[in-house]
Amino acid sequence: MDRQPALCAAACDLIGTPFRLQGRDPATGLDCVGLVLASLRQVGVQPDLPADYRPRRRTIAIPDSALAAVGLHGATGVRRAGDILLLRTAPMQAHLAIALSGQDIVHAHAALRRVVRCPLPEDWAVLAAWRLADPQTGDPEWPR
Repeated sequence: MDRQPALCAAACDLIGTPFRLQGRDPATGLDCVGLVLASLRQVGVQPDLPADYRPRRRTIAIPDSALAAVGLHGATGVRRAGDILLLRTAPMQAHLAIALSGQDIVHAHAALRRVVRCPLPEDWAVLAAWRLADPQTGDPEWPR
């Protein structure tokens, strides 16, 4: 079962959800970490992060071991729908989003105060990406 499209659908279902700093519950609002966590929960992935986990100014330091434990692996090469992106939105600001087809992303937009779908801004650098691995084989590059 390819969970990447399901992750995209889960993120799209959250479009319009209010923005809330450190928000982890769609009923009360989400920030970028909350959007990713809520989307992952919808596809049966339960990352083990502290309740008060939040982005740091320069990075989002989620341990690789925590990501691998839930089937997320570093994604290289061509971006795929469902990839979780770590973005640099400003010199001192890291941000998470979920890639959709082409250049579109879903992310928690603080200025618009809600989760939105939009093109990935050209000036936002992609610092890292993660992809759900095949639950049967653990292969992060499937489908090929």
